[in-house]
Amino acid sequence: MASLEVELFGIRFENPLILASGVNDKVPEQWIRAHEEGAGGVVTKSIGIEPRAGYDNPTIVELPYGLINAMGLPNPGWKGFLEMVEGYTFDFPLIVSIFGGTPYEFAFLAEKLSDVADAFELNLSCPHAKGYGMEIGQNPENVYEVVKAVKDATDKPVIAKLTPNIDDITKLGLAAEKAEADAVSAINTLKAIAIDVYAKRPILSNRVGGYSGPGVKPVALRAVYDLARTLEIPVIGIGGITTWRDAVEFLLAGASALQIGTAVSLRGWGVFREINEGIKAYLESEGFSGVNDIVGLALEE
Repeated sequence: MASLEVELFGIRFENPLILASGVNDKVPEQWIRAHEEGAGGVVTKSIGIEPRAGYDNPTIVELPYGLINAMGLPNPGWKGFLEMVEGYTFDFPLIVSIFGGTPYEFAFLAEKLSDVADAFELNLSCPHAKGYGMEIGQNPENVYEVVKAVKDATDKPVIAKLTPNIDDITKLGLAAEKAEADAVSAINTLKAIAIDVYAKRPILSNRVGGYSGPGVKPVALRAVYDLARTLEIPVIGIGGITTWRDAVEFLLAGASALQIGTAVSLRGWGVFREINEGIKAYLESEGFSGVNDIVGLALEE
């Protein structure tokens, strides 16, 4: 029997699938549901210092091959987040996603939320929130400063989530690694737009959003491949993973674990179990004993 278990930065995951930070992870009930349906771990919605209502509707456009969303980083703020999780115990790794406008803000959040987080994912890559995410994360120096500030503020593992909206994503990965990030995750959404031909204007209230889903998979796979070839630290693959074949491709390209978001929106919570079963069947049919046996095989010359 092939094992799906993986260990990352000292944390054990039942399997390599993690619920991605996005539209299905606002409240603890959703995190618990994801785990019950087969996710090995969960990343929360991005949490900031102050509560944010997010953008006005419409915030999501569904396309034939994915979604464009511009939610505007809605969240309850760090105090509201702590109130929300009070009384809950989670029997799976909880990765708290945080965002800020400066290294100090990221570090402040990491310090305040360290008691509830098993690890932190730094949102250095949201493509539509002015002053946050991608606007900070496109610059390797900024990535270095943010990661370093957070590492100084917490002893929990730190994952830098990288933007694909740059000429060479490995520059960002190397900056994160230099600052002693425990892992990187890639990719966040691609900057995108959709236009209503009858209204003759962009559909989203924010005009520009982030494109996710099956259409971004080849771009995400290439980013993971490049990062895994370049970095010593683990890479967590994100972007259009919808089937077990997609998952196996990312593992072969060097991803040590995988995040799934849009597929949950498009296909339901059952995708976790379905993908896990497919990975297991593949490992057994190909004669491998566990997930780690195939990580990075496609990198070999």
